[in-house]
Amino acid sequence: MASIGLITTGGTIASRATPAGRLAQVGGAELLSQAAAGGADVRVIDLAVKGGFAWQHSDLRMLIRGVYEQLGADLGGIVVTHGTDTMEELAFLLDLVHTDSRPVVFTGAQRPFDHPAPDGPANLADAIAVAVSPLARDRGVLLCFDGHVYSARGVAKVDTLGSHAFDAPGRGPLLRVAEGTVRALAPATRPPALPFDHDTGQLPRVEVIPLYVGADATLLRAAVAAGARGLVLAAFGAGNANPTILEAMREVIAGGIPVLVCSRVLAGPVVPLYTGGGGADLHAAGALFGCDLSPWQGRMLLTVALTLPEPITALRAWLNTDTKEV
Repeated sequence: MASIGLITTGGTIASRATPAGRLAQVGGAELLSQAAAGGADVRVIDLAVKGGFAWQHSDLRMLIRGVYEQLGADLGGIVVTHGTDTMEELAFLLDLVHTDSRPVVFTGAQRPFDHPAPDGPANLADAIAVAVSPLARDRGVLLCFDGHVYSARGVAKVDTLGSHAFDAPGRGPLLRVAEGTVRALAPATRPPALPFDHDTGQLPRVEVIPLYVGADATLLRAAVAAGARGLVLAAFGAGNANPTILEAMREVIAGGIPVLVCSRVLAGPVVPLYTGGGGADLHAAGALFGCDLSPWQGRMLLTVALTLPEPITALRAWLNTDTKEV
């Protein structure tokens, strides 16, 4: 069986109770000791030990570089343990730039390492089984949790504490793991990776602007003033704003700052249908529409696209790969 790399970064899977609250403090060797590796040769790399909620923008390149370094070795795949709070964002970021056919599989836990019935060992064992399975190749970055394996694109945390923490609304899982056996539920397809220099590439600032009843342009203007090079709109419904936001967006787009429209709704695509401050007006103003990506994954897509010489062209091409961007 092929060797794989286990990159640990902390999270609930690595947490123990302390008088102040749960704290990530368990290393990869101890995590692996509680999980059935199925005979795989596992190389442990402790990259970080902290909660997923504590990750900062500056940590992102560390993860990308760490995965690339391990893929440079003779490994069959990579497993990354991470906190569930930000797993969907980091998995998708890595998927955007992942050019290798070998799988990178994220996993974690909802119950801590010292819980009477931790879910981390089973999740880690499943992730290892996926990482060595031929069925996981050419699928990009995956997220394995509670026996289900999802593409990084479209996966979302759907429960704050329950063991079935992740789903892919409107998409569903790609693979299923049962008793250590990996089964395919969908063919292997994914958009092409975006070029990114993991040694020197800088990830620019992109902000998410939330929409809610009565929202005005205060947050939007503050984001631009703070140096945002791109904006993601967490829009109403199928991609709608309001007249006040629309006017501000027209100014921003005219000033050369790209805007990607996603939805605050869990499932379904964004489509420019309505006028009067809606998606049709945003589209006419030059905003791009992010298919069914969450605002958080849309932010990662726009961030990577902005590192390229022709970001709008790259963004349109990526969005058009398997869902026509209108």
